[in-house]
Amino acid sequence: MARGVIFHPCFLLSYYLIGLLVTAHNVPQAQLTPHFGQHLMKVSIGTPPVDIYGVVDTGSNLVWTPCVPCNDNCFKQIHPLFDPKKSSTYGEISCHSKKCHQIWDNDHYCSPQNSCNYVSGYSSGLSQGVLANEKATITSSSGQAVSFDIAFGCGHNSTLRSDVQATIGLGSGPLSFVSQIGSKRFSYCLLPYGTEYTDPIITSKISFGNGSEVVGDGVVSTPFVAGDQYYVTLEGISVGDTYVSFNSSGKVSKGNMCIDSGSPIFALPPDFYDRLEVEVKKQISIDPIKDDPNLGTRLCYRTKITNENGPVLTVHFEGADVELKPIQTFNQPLKKYEYYCFGITNTANSVLAYMGDHYQGIYGNFVQANFLIGFDLETRMVSFKPTDCSKL
Repeated sequence: MARGVIFHPCFLLSYYLIGLLVTAHNVPQAQLTPHFGQHLMKVSIGTPPVDIYGVVDTGSNLVWTPCVPCNDNCFKQIHPLFDPKKSSTYGEISCHSKKCHQIWDNDHYCSPQNSCNYVSGYSSGLSQGVLANEKATITSSSGQAVSFDIAFGCGHNSTLRSDVQATIGLGSGPLSFVSQIGSKRFSYCLLPYGTEYTDPIITSKISFGNGSEVVGDGVVSTPFVAGDQYYVTLEGISVGDTYVSFNSSGKVSKGNMCIDSGSPIFALPPDFYDRLEVEVKKQISIDPIKDDPNLGTRLCYRTKITNENGPVLTVHFEGADVELKPIQTFNQPLKKYEYYCFGITNTANSVLAYMGDHYQGIYGNFVQANFLIGFDLETRMVSFKPTDCSKL
């Protein structure tokens, strides 16, 4: 790991903010919009306010958005860049400040002007910029605006190849959006993959603080281990009635799965994935596609896999069983081809899931869709409740 560079522990992305708590009758909320495998949260920053749309990312902590000026390498964005010179509340943060030191985990990067510079590294490139104070505003359950004093990364140099790069880190670290606003809990409901094609005007919600708890019938909860992200323990997955253990030996390490809303994929270590795929194939009577160069080693079919012809998968977290129907575990990756592919993948070829000398798993946003998912930083629990997210 390079000095002064943040690398996403689960997959990618970063963002950061501060503020105040409000009552349960005025819960801070924001709109979530699906965007090609990501989910974008609307936040207004600056004075006068400018709307930004950032990827909600439970796998990181820093908050940043592309800013003016951005170098020639910056990929064209679908939303306007934030111009700090047009905001009366923008102010750069000193590299000697506590906030700057928290970014780098007791290390920091100073500019010649003594400003706190950040470098955020991802699988597809880097973002560089300045950490600054600013005003951020989101809506609330009462319809009123709720404002916070925030610190965020203003990006001026990027090699990322994405048309939406702004990121809202929702990890449990001291610089995350959640921690900065003083919230001890939050919840979100993500729309299914492809909603932007079929119902482009539908949005869902993310809520913070008291009133955002996930309660009621059907709720299951699992603990997450200490750290800046939400690592839970996956014990195994049942395909129909057949149980497949996480580890062939039967031993399971605590915190082997990262709940990551910033990554689309549900990725499993190679041995576990291979055994799971064998069982899924057994329970689907249709022959899979073979030797198609467009698909590589992916498990895909030419017939749509539905609740009628595919197996239900039950994800066995510690103390919580989450049921995934075939429409949640199979998708159509390329709309112009009649391919229907298994949405769970193998981490073997992914540096993103490789941690030290072993592979961690990623529980990405594709299988999180149509669940109200809550994170409680006091009890250190993640809760799941089956929900039609389009109706919240």
